[in-house]
Amino acid sequence: METAVVVTKSSPVVVVPSESEQTTTPPAGHTIPLSSFDLLMPPLPMRLVLAFDRPIHEPVETIKRALSRALDHYQPVAGRLNGQGGITCTGEGVAFVAASAGCALGEAMATLQQMDLTARFPGAFCRDADPLVLVQVTEFSCGGFVVGVTWNHLLADGAGIGQFLCAVGELARGASPPSVEPVRQWDDALRDLPTTSVIAQRSTVLDKNRPRYLVRHDVAVPLSLVCRIKGESGCTAFEAVAAVIWRCRARAVGCSADSPAPLYFACNMRALVGASAGYYGNCVVGQVVPATSGAVARSSIADLALLIRRAKENVLDLLSSSSSDGEAAAPDGGGAQGGAQAAPPQWYDGLAMTSWVNLGLDSADFGGGGAARVMWHEDRTFLPCCMVCSPCRGDAFNVSSLCVKPEHANAFLRELANLISHDGLA
Repeated sequence: METAVVVTKSSPVVVVPSESEQTTTPPAGHTIPLSSFDLLMPPLPMRLVLAFDRPIHEPVETIKRALSRALDHYQPVAGRLNGQGGITCTGEGVAFVAASAGCALGEAMATLQQMDLTARFPGAFCRDADPLVLVQVTEFSCGGFVVGVTWNHLLADGAGIGQFLCAVGELARGASPPSVEPVRQWDDALRDLPTTSVIAQRSTVLDKNRPRYLVRHDVAVPLSLVCRIKGESGCTAFEAVAAVIWRCRARAVGCSADSPAPLYFACNMRALVGASAGYYGNCVVGQVVPATSGAVARSSIADLALLIRRAKENVLDLLSSSSSDGEAAAPDGGGAQGGAQAAPPQWYDGLAMTSWVNLGLDSADFGGGGAARVMWHEDRTFLPCCMVCSPCRGDAFNVSSLCVKPEHANAFLRELANLISHDGLA
């Protein structure tokens, strides 16, 4: 077993807006009310790692300066939650940590998940007084570096944080202002989620007590396999990857055939609700594909991918208070509604899938080009879940997985290996 490289960290410092940029952002003291999409999200820490194998000049100082300038344009990011359903532009800033690792990045690439590459909030949930963003820049002996970002999910979703990091990168490369004008205020003319949907989805996490420790896997789903699935079903890459993980997990866990095995996945609603091009707050909802373990285990990958696609096509129903909250046909054709199965799902029954593909995360460029690797940097989770990341300079989609208990880990890896090596799509 490979040993993780020791990372040496400096004490955190606070980075505040530089006040050197000409902007039209909200003034100090202005409050941005949280939207119904923001309120879907409990104040959960999200942790992202971007690995850059092409050196830049003084990455710590370069990114720190650019971050300060970016906060001029993104004043709410430097603010704090006010405890009354909003973010106040206090200008208190974000936390920044400089770090170093005593090896080359290439030597550590396989063990990045085991390394201390992100700053952490004190608890399982973020507090109102905490900064909304924590940034850590770790330099490696080869000149490569890693940018670790931890943020309060109430501030932004993956697309929003990707936009912010791309702006930091543009400023680091000498451009000003950022090419995308940021928008954080939710337009009253845009469609809101029904209150019942907000309460139901938010309680999904809040009711799960403390995070569980599941086995960490970094799975590579080959592009060749994804292309074959897409060719057979006409699905997207995410739908193909999600179908692969869903079936492999169902077979590995081996629950009784009639046990619930729902798939939960996040849908970006920006194009569907008319959000501004530069909107960087939350704009995703969770959709569910209800199913039984037996139905998932015996279905073809193509059929599961099509099932996910049909659920995605019905996501607009979630904007209606009279909707059936994510109804989708089950693999056995039952059309069972989420929560209407014979037994209510327990925390380990379901699988949550999120995609960080096409969100701009791999496009953040601080001077040496885009990221060589994008990773979800978690070791605990409330529900079994996976994050699909872009195939940066590679021939596979990278899936950061926390979805099985130790006793199911070997079986899960065997199912994946068999599917990949034997083209077991049926």
